[in-house]
Amino acid sequence: MTLNILIPAAVGYVVFLFVIASMAERRAEHLRRDGRSPRLLRSPLVYTLSLSVYCTAWTFYGAVGYAARSGLEFITIYLGPTLVFIGWWWLLRKLVRIGKAQRVTSIADLISARYGKSNAIGVIVTLLAVAATTPYIALQLQSIALSFGAFADDEVLAPRQLAMWVAAGLAVFTILFGTRNLDSNEQHHGVVTAIAVEAVVKLVALLAVGIWVVWGLGDGLGDVMVRIAEADRLAWNVQPARWMGLTFLAGVAVITLPRMFQVMVVETTDERHLSTASWAFPLYLMAMSLFVLPIAVAGMQYLPADANPDLYVLTLPHALGQNGLAMLAFLGGFSAATSMVIIAAIALATMVSNHIVVPIWLAQRRQAAEASGDASNVGDMRGLVLNARRLSIGLILGLGYLYFAVSGGSRALASIGLIAFVGMAQLLPPLVGGLYWRGASRYGASAGLVVGALIWLYTLFLPSFGAGVLLSAELMEYGPFGITWLRPHALFGVVGVDPLLHTMFFSISLNTLIFTVISLLSFPSPVERVQSAQFIFAFDLARAEDIPGTRRWSQDMAETDAEDLLAMSQRIFGSDEAQQLFEAETRKQGKAGILPDPTPEFLDFLERELAGSVGAATAHAMMSQIIGGRLMSVDDLMAVASETAQIMEHSAQLEAKSEELARTARQLREANEMLQKLSVQKDSFLSQISHELRTPMTSIRAFSEILMDDEIMPEETSRYARIIQDESIRLTRLLDDLLDLSVLENGQVNLDIQAGDLGALIERALMSSNSVRPERSFSVQRHGLDAPIALSTDIGRLTQVFINILSNARKYCDAPEPVMRISVRQRRGRVTVDFIDNGSGIPKKSQALIFEKFARLTDTHQAGGAGLGLAICREIMNNLGGDISYVPGQGGAAFRVVFPARLTPIARAESLTPSDP
Repeated sequence: MTLNILIPAAVGYVVFLFVIASMAERRAEHLRRDGRSPRLLRSPLVYTLSLSVYCTAWTFYGAVGYAARSGLEFITIYLGPTLVFIGWWWLLRKLVRIGKAQRVTSIADLISARYGKSNAIGVIVTLLAVAATTPYIALQLQSIALSFGAFADDEVLAPRQLAMWVAAGLAVFTILFGTRNLDSNEQHHGVVTAIAVEAVVKLVALLAVGIWVVWGLGDGLGDVMVRIAEADRLAWNVQPARWMGLTFLAGVAVITLPRMFQVMVVETTDERHLSTASWAFPLYLMAMSLFVLPIAVAGMQYLPADANPDLYVLTLPHALGQNGLAMLAFLGGFSAATSMVIIAAIALATMVSNHIVVPIWLAQRRQAAEASGDASNVGDMRGLVLNARRLSIGLILGLGYLYFAVSGGSRALASIGLIAFVGMAQLLPPLVGGLYWRGASRYGASAGLVVGALIWLYTLFLPSFGAGVLLSAELMEYGPFGITWLRPHALFGVVGVDPLLHTMFFSISLNTLIFTVISLLSFPSPVERVQSAQFIFAFDLARAEDIPGTRRWSQDMAETDAEDLLAMSQRIFGSDEAQQLFEAETRKQGKAGILPDPTPEFLDFLERELAGSVGAATAHAMMSQIIGGRLMSVDDLMAVASETAQIMEHSAQLEAKSEELARTARQLREANEMLQKLSVQKDSFLSQISHELRTPMTSIRAFSEILMDDEIMPEETSRYARIIQDESIRLTRLLDDLLDLSVLENGQVNLDIQAGDLGALIERALMSSNSVRPERSFSVQRHGLDAPIALSTDIGRLTQVFINILSNARKYCDAPEPVMRISVRQRRGRVTVDFIDNGSGIPKKSQALIFEKFARLTDTHQAGGAGLGLAICREIMNNLGGDISYVPGQGGAAFRVVFPARLTPIARAESLTPSDP
């Protein structure tokens, strides 16, 4: 088999993954638009298979090489995760429960959220994760380069150049399917589905090679067991200390590795999937390890002594003429390597963007926001986060390639993987301590992490490049400045210990010691105390807001402008998703419109939703910037420190009643203000209707008296008659509008249901509205009108609504270069049309009155009408089974029209039925 066959096969396999991921993304998007969840894509089977990302090229290729060198010690790679998943009820279940409650996006986000949403800890964890994962990514690139080289024979192959192209290709795939959207769930259906498919491929490939070795080369299990016994060597002797250390290390790794946290916590949708994975994933690991030792022994017997044991899975069938099996083994190893790189790159890119890029951006924007007085002006956060993640993916894969190129690659793949394991094991003390110890503080966690990471860097990571590369041979031999007890592999004078166990012991021990001591000497901040309660009591109370005293925002937040929060949210979630979220909360509060009361409960909820996209620390910083940084007082925190459950319950009840009374008082105050405005409006209505009727009637009477004069000239008679006619038409139009409004309000209108196309209807409305201030050049942008949208409704009435909105925009949009953006969406049989101009919009104090009769924001002469237009539009939409509303926070005047694509008697009846108070 030559590279001319292998390279097209690899490219074809990547294309196959592209197709799988694309189909899964389209399916998930289609179901999301229909309001359904992708059950198959989020089933326990897919979840369990996605966990197989633990089985990288290290376990596919390296485990066999590990077995050939060290015998049964390779089992520790699988034993540690197996024990962790068997005991999932105590640790993994709590991680997933907290991850979903806090809407965490990475392991850095989880640790940051626990310690008062400290971004400093998030940065430390992120930098450590990048440093620890870099060798692991290099391992995958090395394994792919070695697997290609195994088939090269006499052909010229440049491993570094090949690894560079592989890294570039994986970066493109990860960017395409890992940074497509920015939503509050931070899940990637396409990528996870592709990883699940790759899990099957690598398992089938390894089992196929193992079955061929046992029953093809050998005479069955008995013969293979004899060969294993004959191949026994001194290096295969079990070393209990190393066994326990490696088992512990592998168990820690399955919890702390960024890619494992991504698929185990972030990507899951149902905590119950863990119960299936608790037995299914250990079975998968057992299947992956089943034939490792037989393949290792067969490789030692059939291949030359200088053959690389790490490639026995590949070279054994290739050397013995089993080209088809060799191709399957190559694809299995390729799957194992690519799946790890893709998930690791997504996890690390999320951490870099949420804890480094976005906080820096916010710090730069804060001064500009303070200068402008607009705290919600945080810029295009959605584009920033996505672009930051895309750039981070490229940089992370570039670092992996650089490590591979500088280190020159190692013949022992397992040694590279263990370096990463020890690095990420530094997260264990602050992680476990944060889950079970109320006294753990961010100072202790930060100090412990820094010390542990520095020891890992000095004693294991930097020496992995080889003597004389980053650490001099003299320093490795004699220590810095000749201090022998500071030698990297003999720290504190401890010699004769395996370098891996040496680093693991000192780094984790000192990390834990410093974490504990400094936490005992420091006192957690109020936010830390709140977060510790939510983490430690995760099983006692289902939702964070159910814990007494754990709200992070005080009651005086109620005066916060919800429109600023909406504007900020739209820059993260996008306009549609943010508005749907705010509308849902508004309905929960029993209000109409789109802006809910910014209660402490709503602010906590919004912060958690934001955390699902940009991380807990960044979401907290953004909320503080809008609200002004006013957090809970010490008094608000007292409920957390209550000594008895009775006091906590009583405090919670008083707090809830107080907040309910405050909310009711605020609603009554708003209702009273509205009544006062309506009273003024009523007086204005009577005055206005008198004026509107008197003006044309006075003109008619005056000019009629002139026409009765015998001395009037004929040409004046004609002119005065036209004036009388125009004033009569004006009077008739006003009376028609009043009559039309009355009929619409009583639901007695007869609708003319016709078929039509929404695009044609909008074009007709645009042409009709052009007669209003025709001298203005109005630019129109259309979105969502590429495909025809069939309607069955009262086309004339709906057109009347559109004309009124567009005419008002032409009258009142005060932008120098006015632009009207028309966006159309269709979902579940309902059509939403947004009309958004680029003017200054409608003042907040006037937004509640614009749909009332005779409501006008300008004087009569400028308005040129009686102020009935929007009131009629509202009643028309009610009769059409829809609604018209003003949408704040869009940068200009924005009106949303929602209606059923097919108007049925049921839909109309539901819209006309008065809702319960």
